[in-house]
Amino acid sequence: MSVITAAPAAAATDTWHSNDDVYHYFKVPQSQASSIVGGTPATLELEANIGPSGTWSALAMDPSGSDYAANVGPLEPGLYYYQYTATMQDRSKVSFRQPGSPAAVTSKPNWNTFFVPGESVAWMDDIAAGGTVEDLSYRSAASGESRTAVVWTPPGYDSARAEAYPVLYLLSSQGQTAREWLELGRAKQILDNLVAGRDAKSMVVVMADANSADPRAELLNAIVPAARAGYNISSRPQSQALAGVATGAEQAISILRSDPGAFAYVGSFSGSADGPITKAEAKAINKGTKLLRVYVGNTLDPSYNDNYDLLVDLKRSGVKFEFDGVNPDDATWDAWRENLRDFAARLFGRNGAGHGASKGHRPLTRPYQPPAAGSITTPHIDPYGVVTFETGTQWADAKDVTVWGNWAPNGQWFRIPMAKQPDGRWRISVGPLDGYYYYRYVVDGVDKKDPADTVNKHTTESPLFVPGKTDAMLADVPAGKGGTVSLMTYDGAQGAERYAYVWTPPGYDADREAAYPVLYLYHGGGQNYGSWLETGRAKQILDNHYLNGTMVPMVVVMPDQNGVDFWTDLSQHVMPTAAEKYNISTDSDEQALAGLSWGAINTLGTWLSHPGEFAYIGAFSGGLFSYPTVDVQAVNESTKLVRLYSGDVDFTYTFTQNTMQWLTSQGIEYEYAGTWVGPHGFDIWMANLIDFVPRLFAPEYRFGGVRPPLAGDGSDVVKAGRAVPVRFTLTGEDGRTVTDARPRLYLAKKTDGVAGDRVPARPVQKKADNTARYSAGKAEYVFDWDTRGLAPGTYELQIDLSSSVHTIALTIK
Repeated sequence: MSVITAAPAAAATDTWHSNDDVYHYFKVPQSQASSIVGGTPATLELEANIGPSGTWSALAMDPSGSDYAANVGPLEPGLYYYQYTATMQDRSKVSFRQPGSPAAVTSKPNWNTFFVPGESVAWMDDIAAGGTVEDLSYRSAASGESRTAVVWTPPGYDSARAEAYPVLYLLSSQGQTAREWLELGRAKQILDNLVAGRDAKSMVVVMADANSADPRAELLNAIVPAARAGYNISSRPQSQALAGVATGAEQAISILRSDPGAFAYVGSFSGSADGPITKAEAKAINKGTKLLRVYVGNTLDPSYNDNYDLLVDLKRSGVKFEFDGVNPDDATWDAWRENLRDFAARLFGRNGAGHGASKGHRPLTRPYQPPAAGSITTPHIDPYGVVTFETGTQWADAKDVTVWGNWAPNGQWFRIPMAKQPDGRWRISVGPLDGYYYYRYVVDGVDKKDPADTVNKHTTESPLFVPGKTDAMLADVPAGKGGTVSLMTYDGAQGAERYAYVWTPPGYDADREAAYPVLYLYHGGGQNYGSWLETGRAKQILDNHYLNGTMVPMVVVMPDQNGVDFWTDLSQHVMPTAAEKYNISTDSDEQALAGLSWGAINTLGTWLSHPGEFAYIGAFSGGLFSYPTVDVQAVNESTKLVRLYSGDVDFTYTFTQNTMQWLTSQGIEYEYAGTWVGPHGFDIWMANLIDFVPRLFAPEYRFGGVRPPLAGDGSDVVKAGRAVPVRFTLTGEDGRTVTDARPRLYLAKKTDGVAGDRVPARPVQKKADNTARYSAGKAEYVFDWDTRGLAPGTYELQIDLSSSVHTIALTIK
């Protein structure tokens, strides 16, 4: 007899975890952590699938008051699972969750989970009118003991309905439980949304663990009879479907072969076949099967090569099947959730779905061959963006090795654990990645630069660039198309020899009549003159701006500020030597000064203390330690642009905000670039440099005022959901119409009259960016602004002209 009971309540919320619209915050009381792990840990980390492409990674939780604290974000929509892990003084590790919080994942008792909703995952979001989940107890065919399956019934399920419901059996993998389909697979939410949207037939779904000495008997002789006894489900083969993940998928394929026709619909999610399929088996399978659909994740899916063999065997034996293609972005549960959504929508006579691969999935034409052991000197990047790190044998005796990089969405540093190989090397494959990263190794808690890195000589990080769709401004330009970097030697204080790197643009002419404008660009504390090149990708940023035509050709000098009086070294040593060795202007209107962190502090101090030296000032993550006496008129009159930047979780954020408040109180003119998402790190500073450079030495435009339908005088009221044409004109200093500018539009919501973070204004046209284009027919710039989805309130529409920003106050209702 089967016994049906109500499903257990969902796991309680972890009160150590909270979140706002952007970040997730984790705070563990230090006293509780010590009590749980039996001592004071050397480090406490948050471990979660928060790394690139869902890689399991660790984020350090730093002591903060009486807590260990960390934050992470912004996170892509999806399901996240995590635990807290203490590393003790002897490098042993103890993982735990908040005491009193029921286990969110039965097979992983230390895990908790949270879901980040969003449009891209609306298909697995919670909905009000969903189906019902119940436990189903049955007697195991293999062990004779009581086991439990989980059953989802659709909304409106009728146990007395004349027509029995079709049924889908979902099998879990080895080491999982039946509940994992709910806990990590979000099967209930996926099924709820499919049925509510009429994208799948109303069915009953039985989630079970058939792993035993005889999985076939467990399913056919125990699970299926119990489900039929407890639910109004069909026993007709054409109304039965079977699918599984990993080992469960292997079991589904095995039952397809041993009992062809028992299930008319079969799905293999990262499965495999045990031995070749015979022609006789293929004939029977084809006769009794309406649909066999095969799914696999990317090259990090452990079953990737098994699936290649499975596809070859199915084709060779003549089995009719469909292949969903290689999911290029995901493996395991991230892929399996998509597989369930796709498979369930095809069952029991559903029409309309194609028979080929899902959109964006690629063919599986050959097995994946990772780089051979010992063959990697620097990280190996495969054609699909999967990166393999491998150390030498020098750390063969280490207890743990991780690769530590700026993998987080906002540039925070995550540690990814590496696996020790039989020969003593440590290895991990991650991906797919896309863009620029920098990394170190951490060996038993001690930072180590990659010994194989021969590129970066001045910094402790090593570079990694993976070509893809993002970070185009950080990519190398074609050979011979970029500028030139040279080393400038100069005499510093007490006659010491000092160095600076100098970037000159392509086609630089040392004898050009018109001297080049110059930017002096400084590093931060604990860095050196090589940091902007080796970690900050300054050369690539400048090369790309030049090739894109988005910067005035200039010379960029990157000096060392360590151990010297900043202004003395700059004015008496750096600037005279640069003027002697390079064809650069000494006119203040053609000189710019910028820096990050400590370099930003020194930049701002120099600007205020020595007005008239630099017309352009950039401060990346820095403010003023003290407020000097300032000749405000001289500062304002001699400065064309001052632009300040800060990250939202930058530890200098308040410092920068206080500095701006003081500047405003003194009547000193400046611009704030808005708060960027990220910490105190090069991800922010590279973005700052990308934004700052096009503004230097650029022509000054006069804004001609907006045209109807906007008045531009603060009286505008815009109804959300409508397309609003933004029209304006620009003229140069000579009064002539400018037609080749690239003004960009941004939107900032105002709170208590103060504009907050700005975001690019969304264009109506698909694939367009937030740039206004000049219309010769209308003799003005036009940007068709899409206001859909904007919350009611007061806003500031910003028209960024590089050399200045014009703002329009308006209300959205």
